Order: sequence, then structure tokens, then C-alpha cells
Amino acid sequence: MPQHNQPACPGPASTSSTEKSAGTEEVDLLVVGGGKAGKSLAMARARAGDSVVMVERDKIGGTCINVACIPTKTLISSARVLRDVQGARAHGVVLTGGSALPGAEGSTEVSTASGGDDADGADQAAATPLSQARVDLAALRSRKEAVVSGMVAAHETMFPASGMDFCLGTARFVAERTVDIFLAEGGTRRVRGRTVLLNTGTTPSVPAIQGLGDVPYWTSEDLLTLPELPEHLVVLGGGVIGTEMASLMGMLGVPVTVVHAGEHVLDREDADVAAEVTAGLEALGVTVLTGAHASRVSPSPQGVVVTTEDGREVGGSHLLVALGRTPVTHGLGLDVAGVELDQRGFVVVDDHLRTSAKGVYAAGDVAGTPQFTHASWNDFRVLRDLLSGKEASTAGRLIPWAVFTTPELGHVGMGEEEARAAGHTVRVAKSPTAAVPRAKTLGRTEGFYKVVVDADTDLILGAAVIGAEASEVVTSVQMAMLGGLTWQQLRDAVITHPTMSEGLNIVLDAMPQP
Repeated sequence: MPQHNQPACPGPASTSSTEKSAGTEEVDLLVVGGGKAGKSLAMARARAGDSVVMVERDKIGGTCINVACIPTKTLISSARVLRDVQGARAHGVVLTGGSALPGAEGSTEVSTASGGDDADGADQAAATPLSQARVDLAALRSRKEAVVSGMVAAHETMFPASGMDFCLGTARFVAERTVDIFLAEGGTRRVRGRTVLLNTGTTPSVPAIQGLGDVPYWTSEDLLTLPELPEHLVVLGGGVIGTEMASLMGMLGVPVTVVHAGEHVLDREDADVAAEVTAGLEALGVTVLTGAHASRVSPSPQGVVVTTEDGREVGGSHLLVALGRTPVTHGLGLDVAGVELDQRGFVVVDDHLRTSAKGVYAAGDVAGTPQFTHASWNDFRVLRDLLSGKEASTAGRLIPWAVFTTPELGHVGMGEEEARAAGHTVRVAKSPTAAVPRAKTLGRTEGFYKVVVDADTDLILGAAVIGAEASEVVTSVQMAMLGGLTWQQLRDAVITHPTMSEGLNIVLDAMPQP
């Protein structure tokens, strides 16, 4: 972690509107956990003149910036550059001399990649095919850490500038809306909030699999440090984290085996969508095993062996446990605060993010909100409006998501199977990404576009896009859905050519007739 230049917790003297009574500081807003919703609300209310204390355990800026969205997408971006360099010849690109035609004799290509921490590239022969380019792990880590540390530094400036009182430390409830803060720099403060927000987030889940405690393993957060490239990585779990990490490592040239208990990866997706994502993984050299329930993990001379309930054995040098995330609620004293948890440990909230305790709200992952930073950001906006006396609710909101495999998956609304299960009579349009002119120019024709509509109303129920820039394309569908457009109106929209969004014109032109 980068050095923290901001004082860990300057105390009540730094916040003029903070009151102190019998050793307990009284503030307008107490935020426990500095995730996207928490830090955003803390800064907004402080700028509005409220006295605000926010306590965060150790990650200035929250999980997304430090150990999730930002570092993973930074590494994935670097891995895609490697893939593009290795495939540059197909685009007519060489570094020095010779023909640019694929396979032409006399062409010389020079690799500038050093390959590893030993930086032995200078000692290699100068004429190395671009297809043999590899990564420099030290440089890869440095780039990722520079992106993260830059965003952390920005928060170290924004927090005090907003007027909030920011604390590094841990909090535990000792009474309703009252916590003891155990400061990272030493000492304790007792703070009571007129309003309290819980935004403590989640941590990687580690299930009780026989033998797992007897072998070294990585979580997604450990993998981000990239201490070394595995000889063969075994990934437990084929959800968003598992598939993204498998795709990342596959692009870096690591053999990967995904062990997933479900019928297909990405359980919430339609079977055809999951199959296309699987095909993309396999194209990167990833082996995907489905219906594979891990029952035992054992050490081996090569590293680790995972045994499934049906007797299959999967060996590898390293093990990544990517089986979801667990809410950070243990040890907070939430029972003392009167905050109800569900069976999985998430805070129970209503459509206004209110908990069972008066004056206490919860937002983001810990409240069971879909585990995306943009969903937590929307939680903030709901709370901002509610605390300003406006009407706001999480009910009925439309939250898109993306899986940053290669190719990407972008999704908004219902899938075909979900829509049918909900009682809709549906029509489904589907066309290959290869039909999109922009995909041809990019040389990225994998995937397909799929749109599900209500056959009775012609309203769009959802869409899944697999291909280059799919995470961006689905935003156009989301806007159409929010605007109440029919699929015909989106089909007839004049979309810039050539773009990946133009694929929406193409797929909707292929809508089957009733």
C-alpha cells in the first residue's frame, strides 16, 4: 500500500461542528467503511456543512480502487496489449525491415519485452518474432501500482478538502449509532452519529473444502500482486472473478484450468452466452470443467491437486480460489447496534437502504447490492437524496454489468431464460459480432449480439453483447430501456458507422417476425 500522507484521524478539533459529550463525540453523519457509497456520501454531506466522521480499516478509496476493479482492469489492459503485439503481424505490423505480409520471408521483427524480473531481454538475439513477445512482470506490477497509487493519492487530497474527519482504524458498535474507533496510529475515539452509514464491503470467500488449509492458495487479491507467473493455474470458480482471472492469465501465456460447480460458467447468464464466453476462454488456452464440485485439495510435487466429487483430479502449480465474496460484518458489534443480518451475513435493508436500526443505513456490497461499483454509486445517490429530504429508492433500477474477459461480455436487463421464467412472451434477436463492420476492422470478430424483447409490448427486456467494447455497447441498450423505447425505435436509430454500437442496428434488423 502507498504511504498515507493524510493524518490518520485528526479528531474533533478539526471539525468545528462536532460536539463532545461525556467523552462521546456527536456528529451529523458517521460512516463506517470507505467504499464508493460511503466516501461519496461523507464528502457530499461534509461539503454541505454537516459534521462527518468516516472510518476505514486500511484501503483509502475502497476495494474497487485498491484490490478489485481498477487493478484488475489495468492488468487486463496490459495483457491485451501483449496479445495485440503477438498478433501484430496479422495487421501488417513489423518492427524492422522486410515484408509486412504474414509469413513473408525476409521479415525481421524485434521483441522489446524482457520477459521477467531477470530482465534478460538485452542478452537475447535481436531478431525475435513479435509472436514471442512476453511480459516483464516487474514493469507490469509497476504500471498497476502507479495507477492505483495515483487514485489513492487523489482521495488523500479530496477527503480533507471536503471537510470530513477521516480515520484509519477499525470500528465496533458499543451502543445504538455509537462506535469505538481503534485508530491505526494508536488510541481510541468514541463517536455517535445522528445518522450512520455502513459501507464495509466484502472480502474474498474461502470455503470449507477438505485440505484447502494445507496448501498455499491465492485469492483474487493475492493474484493482483503477480509475484510470479504460474506454470499451470487451477481456478476454483467460474463466476465473474474466476473467468476474468482465467482470461487474464491465459493472455499472459499461462495454462489455466477452471473448475466450476455449475452447469456452465457465469451461472446467471443464458446457456448460449456462457458457452460463447467459454469458447473465448478456450481460445486463450483455458480448460473449463463444469459440473465439477471440488471436494478435496491436496499438495503435490508439482503444487496442488483438486479432486472433484465425481473423482476427477486437476493438478497445477498454483491455486486461485475465486468463489465469491463474503460481507464484512463480523466483529463490528452489529447486534449491539440492533442491525439485522441475513443468513449469509449481509445487512438487511429496504428499498431506501434503511436497516432494522433507526437512523442506520447500509449501502454497497455489504447491503446485498449487486457487487458492482456503479451500483454502490447509485446507492450513494439514493442516500444523498433521502438525507436531503427528497424521494429516492433502489426499487426497479436497471443495473448493467460487464465481464472483462476477452472478448468482453456486456449485459443489461433480463436474459432470455430469466424473461421466460418471469412470464414474458419473448422474441429474441441474435447475430454474430462478425457481422459488425467495426469488428472486422479491429480483427476481433468473436462473439454475438443478443436482444430479448416483450412480444406483446415491443419493449426491450434485456441484451447481452459479446465482443470488443461490449461493456460500452450495452449502455446504448440501457438508455433505450430507460427511455421506454421499443426495439423498433432502437433498430431505426441512426448509429455512427463504423462502431461496435452499430451492431445493435444489425441484430435488431434480424428480429424474427411474429
